[in-house]
Amino acid sequence: MDRIFEPELMVGEDQAHAYAHADFSEPHNNFIKMFQGQYCNREIEGYVLDIGCGPGDIMFRFARAHHKCSIHGIDGSEAMIRYGLKFLEEAGDIRHRVAFIQGVLPEKILPREKYDVIISNSFLHHLHNPQVLWDVVRKYAMPAAPVFIMDLRRPKSIDEACQLTKTYVANEPEVLRKDFYHSLLAAFEVEEIIEQLEITGLRHLSVNIASDRHVIVSGFMK
Repeated sequence: MDRIFEPELMVGEDQAHAYAHADFSEPHNNFIKMFQGQYCNREIEGYVLDIGCGPGDIMFRFARAHHKCSIHGIDGSEAMIRYGLKFLEEAGDIRHRVAFIQGVLPEKILPREKYDVIISNSFLHHLHNPQVLWDVVRKYAMPAAPVFIMDLRRPKSIDEACQLTKTYVANEPEVLRKDFYHSLLAAFEVEEIIEQLEITGLRHLSVNIASDRHVIVSGFMK
């Protein structure tokens, strides 16, 4: 099945509201657990960059799981960042270690030249040019920095996309159901991601199927 693009940014208020108030505790906690399992529960220190952070739920969970790090999250959606800043005001325990940046990469200049860890969840499939993500990883990651990129992978057919949508988001609001379905159609296959990494000089990163709908790119920067 050929890839079907979706908009790169979630700029609508209805989308931002739905994502900001949805219960993503299970998948986002799983993201943290898989990161920790991948890197043997090592102590994370320094600065973490979350690319495509949305309203920041994973940032908050990561900061609470790793008490010695600070996290910068970037997202191009002003609406998403607005919700994230609102939630951050209520997160007194981590407020001083989490910062939101509104802007589009690679044009936006980040506050640090290099980061000690790079993470991203469900961002790659939004990009019309996927090399943007890998170029940012290569530019901003410190040598030996852990990289953990999780995203959807494209199903083999429309029927499979429909079945995955029914299985995992049938009880979610309509906007989330539609977004999940279209995101599946916009996602990349494993072979395509491997080719992207080869083009960018990141072939040393591993690409692994994580579930019937997810793929993980991980490893240490050289």
